[in-house]
Amino acid sequence: MPRTTADGFALQNKLLAALPECEWNRLRRYLLPLDAPAGKTLCEPNSQLEYAYFPTSAIISLLHVAADGASTEIAMIGNEGLAGVTLVMGSGTTTNRVMVQSKGQIYRLRSDVLREEFGRGGALQTLLLRFTNALLTQISQAAVCNRRHSIDQQLCRWLLLSLDRLESDELTMTHEVLANTLGVRREGITEAARKLHNVGLINYRRGRITVIDRVGVEAYCCECYSVVRGEYERLPGAYAYSLHRAPLAAVDRAAPAMRRIDRSLAI
Repeated sequence: MPRTTADGFALQNKLLAALPECEWNRLRRYLLPLDAPAGKTLCEPNSQLEYAYFPTSAIISLLHVAADGASTEIAMIGNEGLAGVTLVMGSGTTTNRVMVQSKGQIYRLRSDVLREEFGRGGALQTLLLRFTNALLTQISQAAVCNRRHSIDQQLCRWLLLSLDRLESDELTMTHEVLANTLGVRREGITEAARKLHNVGLINYRRGRITVIDRVGVEAYCCECYSVVRGEYERLPGAYAYSLHRAPLAAVDRAAPAMRRIDRSLAI
């Protein structure tokens, strides 16, 4: 049975919840629960990592920052893992900005404690390596998606990955921030959101996007989402990526949504 502290955080982070009793007991006294407001920067590019962060209800973004200051999200991390895998990969620095995308709670763990436990070669090491493989899949697929697919499809991918890590169908983010996250123009996000709204997939108003037809969003999305989700679903045991939503849309369930989208785009 997964362990928990008085605040109940551990049950919400799947990696921590999957640790054997002995490893959990070694780590628990070093874990510091924190409130993480949206937009908070946890680490800047090319700086020394002092902590690893285990989200419970928050979502953390890894952002590539260009020379002109523009940023693009390359991955998001929820309660399936942690931010700070480079700490156990032979480097104490990160090339990305680590920022809270969606407010919530996180655990903070000192880098030296994580490295020591990883070096023991136990369950934490295995789980971190498997998580890192899934994270690399998400990063590489984001690169493909940003280059090959439309802004509409990129937005669908981002919405689905975010919903998988939230308990709500509503996301709080302005078009401007979302455009910066995806590395596209604000006008492109506005047009993509309008198109998805017009075919009945989402509702949006100032700073808020609500997905009202997840099956339709999955049907309209490119293959990048299913590739990433499939990799996380292969994570082992209690640590397996579990969703707040229904399984991936079956073809027959997705067909009505696709017909509706096709008719709208043909107008």
